[in-house]
Amino acid sequence: MVTISDLPTPFLTVDLDAVDRNIARMQRYCDEHELALRPHVKTHKMPALARLQVVAGARGITCQKLGEAELMADNGFDDILITFPLVGTGKAERLADLAGRVRVAVGADSDVAARTISAALQARGTAAAFLVDCDTGFRRTGVQTPDDAAALAELVERLPHLELGGLMTHPAVRGSGEWLAAARRLIEQRGLEVACVSGGGTPHAREIHESGAFTELRVGTYVFGDRHLLGEGAVALDDCALRVVATVVSRPTADRAILDAGSKTLTSDLPPGRDDGGYGLLVEYPEAVLASLSEEHATVDLSACEERPAVGDVVTVIPNHACGAVNLHDQVAFHRGGRDVEIGGVPARGLVR
Repeated sequence: MVTISDLPTPFLTVDLDAVDRNIARMQRYCDEHELALRPHVKTHKMPALARLQVVAGARGITCQKLGEAELMADNGFDDILITFPLVGTGKAERLADLAGRVRVAVGADSDVAARTISAALQARGTAAAFLVDCDTGFRRTGVQTPDDAAALAELVERLPHLELGGLMTHPAVRGSGEWLAAARRLIEQRGLEVACVSGGGTPHAREIHESGAFTELRVGTYVFGDRHLLGEGAVALDDCALRVVATVVSRPTADRAILDAGSKTLTSDLPPGRDDGGYGLLVEYPEAVLASLSEEHATVDLSACEERPAVGDVVTVIPNHACGAVNLHDQVAFHRGGRDVEIGGVPARGLVR
């Protein structure tokens, strides 16, 4: 029987017991607060895990890119929201084709996207829902004011083969509820219905009900946890399901170790708002700092550690960002309690178009 200790390193591992707990906990929260849960599959990129989420009670799934959505449709998922703005005729036509197979919705913040998608849907004779993407404080995509949201919603309602699905934002930061409630009032004053108000982001997901504005929660990283969520208090150490097993391949000095897992294994992402150079949590040596990464090397500062690893020791790293780490790996070792290891693929890896 294969165990975690038998794996060649570096290897990405997933504790299915922790995954089960994480899925159940988030679904229970949504059920208690009458929120639809629409998990974001960009975190795990695996139909098998998306199926666990839907079986547990999720209404549908969220995809970031069309390629993910097409793959998930191929694997039997029939209620898909694509949250990345689709711009250009080619992508609009792919969306229209997808809409002929499954129920699909898309979020965007421009009349350009809405008109292009509408034209493609009309040409194919298919239909899709459109959620107005709202910038409620994150300063990424999204219309800038509730008035802008209402104007775009009215345009969408007039366009053929598009249905106004509602509003969406990411992340659901404090104050989002008031912004979205104002937008909803303005849209309803125009005689339109706002069927869904969708909010995303795992770190503060279990506060989203407090505003009373949201009907749907989109979260991805909750399924695995990572160092960022651990630092936010959003996940417990035992529930960090995604870990990298690595080997200490060098001890050049007393205070320095080198692992065989660099930026091609762990990602170079830092937790938002941090620049401490910590590129992951070394579970067995929590005082250690993963100070720098090159492609295949992690340099670990051991100066704060009383106990220190030796060359050949196998260690465990919780990546800073689960989504980025998963997308670097062709294979994942699923296990329960370190045993019953089963190697699986990451079918949606690299589907960024």
